[in-house]
Amino acid sequence: VQLQASGGGLVQTGDSLTVSCATSEPTFSGYTVGWFRQAPGKEREFVAAIRWSGGNTRYADSVKGRFTISRDYGQNTVFLQMNSLKPEDTAIYYCAVGRPIISAITWPRMYTSWGQGTQVTVSS
Repeated sequence: VQLQASGGGLVQTGDSLTVSCATSEPTFSGYTVGWFRQAPGKEREFVAAIRWSGGNTRYADSVKGRFTISRDYGQNTVFLQMNSLKPEDTAIYYCAVGRPIISAITWPRMYTSWGQGTQVTVSS
């Protein structure tokens, strides 16, 4: 599955930004789509995930209440809307797909295909 992440940019603290993840496949059906991020010198960490069929979502505690993951069937695209951005949200954001069991939905190794990443920078 080929993925294309886009929408990153430079914003200020408190601003909003939406990043997108599109696929070249006909659909994300059967997959879970996850967003992860990696800041310089840090490990890749889970941000949010959505099951394409059913729409169940999961968020990291650090973004809960600020970020929203959603999907658009017509565009075969998953969005991550990020509000009230903080400097600590600065990272490269990656989307990924896989078929993780619910207890492993936050594990990067459960995702089999990854997009190229999009840079999000939040200035203070």
